[in-house]
Amino acid sequence: MTKQRRGSVVLISAFVLAAGLYGLWTPDVDRAELLLRYGAPSQHELVVEGVRVNYQDAGPLDAPVVLLLHGFGSSLQTWDAWTPQLATKFRVIRLDLPGFGLTGEVPSRDYSERQDVATLRHFVDQLGVSNFSIVGHSLGGKIAWSLAADQPERVQALVLMAPDGFAPAEQWGSKPYEVPVAMGLMKHVLPKYMVRQVLESAFFDPAWLTPPMVSRYHDMLRAPGVRAAILDRADQTVNTDPRSRLKYIKAPTLLLWGENDAMIPSSNASSYAAVLARSHTVVLPKLGHVIQEEQPDQGLAQVDAFLSAQLLR
Repeated sequence: MTKQRRGSVVLISAFVLAAGLYGLWTPDVDRAELLLRYGAPSQHELVVEGVRVNYQDAGPLDAPVVLLLHGFGSSLQTWDAWTPQLATKFRVIRLDLPGFGLTGEVPSRDYSERQDVATLRHFVDQLGVSNFSIVGHSLGGKIAWSLAADQPERVQALVLMAPDGFAPAEQWGSKPYEVPVAMGLMKHVLPKYMVRQVLESAFFDPAWLTPPMVSRYHDMLRAPGVRAAILDRADQTVNTDPRSRLKYIKAPTLLLWGENDAMIPSSNASSYAAVLARSHTVVLPKLGHVIQEEQPDQGLAQVDAFLSAQLLR
């Protein structure tokens, strides 16, 4: 092949690649549009250390406060099926964690565990909440137990649903999320079918994954700045030994897992149970990683009973 022809082939290949990427180009969705699609009368925002925290507040103001913390790549809407029932007994505050949903990216780009805990602590302080309980899923579970360890006198009850943060000892000091350079394309290219594929792996039975769920996850991942924030968070996360911090937790704790969780296996529950002073483990059969969305009634029954026993005595 002549030099001129090789140059033509490279040019044509680059053009085809650019055209393909242009066809898959996935722009952000305007925040105002997302509020129209997913907002609620209970929707609020609070600026905490420069972070505009998006949250919903439902239930009696004088009832025990329960914080709901979603997982990686998710948003506060993951709790839609649980909130109406819980809000009949508790003041339910659910928020988009820093870097996700309508809270979006953090101006400092600091997604460390220390900063997550500080943001949550200042969030409840600014709301005037002195004591509270936490339900945390996956990444939100890690933030939940980190906050409970940081504020042991304030956290009354703790529900950890397939919590992140307890890697095997041989992985301490390593990154749980290896981000290849190609992942940077996510900021520009995020087809809905790719989102569906990832979500399917979080369900035991993908038949429970509905088109509206996929659309909502896809939309919230395209909230302004979220994809860049996800990449920043993944790059900053390092596995550490959690045992010394878990020992500070005083709150009674429910460890809740789907038996068929392919993302964070239910066998991890024993690691937490061996360290936590007061814990009870429930493993639900034929459920995957997102039990609050796959078959919400099953997990809700466990969480409602646990919180009611701890907070409404």
